[in-house]
Amino acid sequence: MSDPPPDAKTVTAAVLVIGNEVLSGRTKDANLAYLAGELNALGIRLMEARVIADIEAAIVEALNELRARYDYVFTTGGIGPTHDDITAESVAKAFGVRLLRHPEAVAILERRLAGRAPLNEARLRMANVPEGGELIKNPVSGAPGFRIGNVFVMAGVPSVMQAMFQGLKGALVGGAPMRARTLVTDLPEGQIADPLGALQKAHPETEIGSYPGYSPTGFRVSLVIRSTDAGAIRRAGDELAAMLAGLGGHVLEDRAE
Repeated sequence: MSDPPPDAKTVTAAVLVIGNEVLSGRTKDANLAYLAGELNALGIRLMEARVIADIEAAIVEALNELRARYDYVFTTGGIGPTHDDITAESVAKAFGVRLLRHPEAVAILERRLAGRAPLNEARLRMANVPEGGELIKNPVSGAPGFRIGNVFVMAGVPSVMQAMFQGLKGALVGGAPMRARTLVTDLPEGQIADPLGALQKAHPETEIGSYPGYSPTGFRVSLVIRSTDAGAIRRAGDELAAMLAGLGGHVLEDRAE
C-alpha cells in the first residue's frame, strides 16, 4: 500500500435504492455491495445508503437531502415502463425542472424494438428525462438511465445497473482510496474490547471495527483497520498484533485489502 497524495480530498457518495419490492422482501438488493466496492476502488467513499418506497414525496425528500450532503448520489430502480416506476418524475420534481421526452432516448428505443415490439406509450415512458439530464447508456436492455447534477439514475436489475455503471464511471472523479488491513484472532470480543477502544483513541486517523464470526476451525474475530493513510494502517495494525499477543491470543490471519 502506498500513501495518497497529501492534497487528496475525500470524495463522498450515497446510494438511494428505490422500490417497494425491496422493502417487501420480494427482491433482494444486490446493487449496494457492488456499488460500494466499485466506488471504493475509484477513491469515492460510500457514506450512506437508503432504501425507500415508490412514493414521490419520499424520493424527492431523500434525494434533495443526499445530493446536498454528498459529492455523488446513485439511485437504483423505478425507471421502467409501468405506473409504479416514478423515479424520473420524482427526480425532475426534486430538481424543480420539467420532465421531457428525450429524443435520443426515443431513438434508442426505436432501434432496440424495431421489428420486435411496438413502441407504445408505456415503453416511451422510459425515454422521459428531467430537463438538462444527460443519458446513461444501457448496453443490456437499451432503455437508458440519466444523470442530472451530481445524481446518477440507474436501473434496479443488477446486470443492467452494473453495465450502466461501467459505462459512466469514467466520468467520476475520486479522491484518496480507502485501504484496509484485517487481523483475525481467536480471542473473544469481551476480552479485547477495552484495549481495542484504547487503540482506536490512539489512532484517530483510522477506523477500527470488530466483527465476530465462526469458521470450520471455530470462533474467530476479524479486526479491520481502515484509512486512506497506508502508514497509519500499518502502525495501528502492528500495535494491534502486539496487543493480541500480549493478551495471550493468536493472529490467525493478517491481510491487506
